[in-house]
Amino acid sequence: MPDTAKVKGPASYFPSIEKTYGQPVEHWFGVLRTAGPLKHMELVALLKGQHGLGHGHANALVAHFMAAR
Repeated sequence: MPDTAKVKGPASYFPSIEKTYGQPVEHWFGVLRTAGPLKHMELVALLKGQHGLGHGHANALVAHFMAAR
């Protein structure tokens, strides 16, 4: 029997983000990379204000992005 672990943490939002906004998460990571050295909440505000993402989705993307640095 296959052991499929349920995705937890920020990555659990990724399927919903891709479905809702029509872009792969890598697109949003590219946006964050080009934004420059901003703080967590500054990046969240950028995704919300300039790209129309909801707070939870923006926060999940930024948390995952910052943890991978």
